[in-house]
Amino acid sequence: MAPSAHTALQPLRVEAVRCCICGQDDADVVAQGLDFEYATSPDTFTAVRCRVCRLVYLNPRPCLEELERIYPANYHAFQFTPAEFGFVYRVRERLEARRVLKWCRGLPQEARILDIGCGDGFHMSLLQRYGAPSWRVEGIDSDPRAVDAARRRGLTVRHGFVEDLDERPATYDLILLIMTIEHVADPVGLVSTARRLLRPGGRLVIVTDNTDSLDFQFARGRYWGGYHFPRHWSLFCPATIRRLAQTARLDVERLTTMMSPVNWVYSIRNWLTDHRAPSLVVERFSLKSPLSLAVFTVIDRLVALAGRGAILHVELRRPNEEHPAGA
Repeated sequence: MAPSAHTALQPLRVEAVRCCICGQDDADVVAQGLDFEYATSPDTFTAVRCRVCRLVYLNPRPCLEELERIYPANYHAFQFTPAEFGFVYRVRERLEARRVLKWCRGLPQEARILDIGCGDGFHMSLLQRYGAPSWRVEGIDSDPRAVDAARRRGLTVRHGFVEDLDERPATYDLILLIMTIEHVADPVGLVSTARRLLRPGGRLVIVTDNTDSLDFQFARGRYWGGYHFPRHWSLFCPATIRRLAQTARLDVERLTTMMSPVNWVYSIRNWLTDHRAPSLVVERFSLKSPLSLAVFTVIDRLVALAGRGAILHVELRRPNEEHPAGA
């Protein structure tokens, strides 16, 4: 959608925020851009980098009351299906199934697994299809449209925020935060809640965009796909994710980068959209474009080997404690 399409909309209600990691309000502007992907508002959004801890975050950002608007009905996480995405879905399904099963290594037969921000239940369905039949796989999402889509898959998903989940401490063996932590208002609170819900020795997996990546350097000033204006509120690098883990009292078991073509593809798409390229050209760069995704998969695979891949892959562990039912 061309930028001119924003003008018929009213500006979003926004609020000024501080860095969620260190609590400081001392930051430099990194980028300014529009909602290039869904055109939900006419606003120009600003990403800043904290001078103290180096976290990149959106400031100001939409108020919570605007969530339904900035996540429209056609948002991709609500309808990532074979019918909609075809070949791209099948390829991603194979790649993600291997990743999910690696995260499940060492789980007991009666393991409980929680997917926070599960969307339409894509990863949950992989766990049920390829994991142990005895695993208890559950999800939670704050958007009722995502919850409805997941339940249509036959999955066990609750509607709401995990911070409000009525569940006793030390319940889960594995918790997933897959492309979720960048969307939430309080990443520290979210990870601390996950720690409380994990059994001692339990694992928390975080997958999120990487601001120490080559694709970020390539398009950081306005068009980087990882900004996902205005839906990504906190963006991490290895140093800031380690600080987050330390704050939440979790041990870093593994921290690597993973290959992903999406931010490369959407960085180009955003540039084309901003320059009012023909829609036929713009649509060559999307989640439904096998050719552009394949090209940048090769590129980012090589980049990831050097530790600069588009996506952070973090495995955190709750330490074995003498009194696990505590904080």
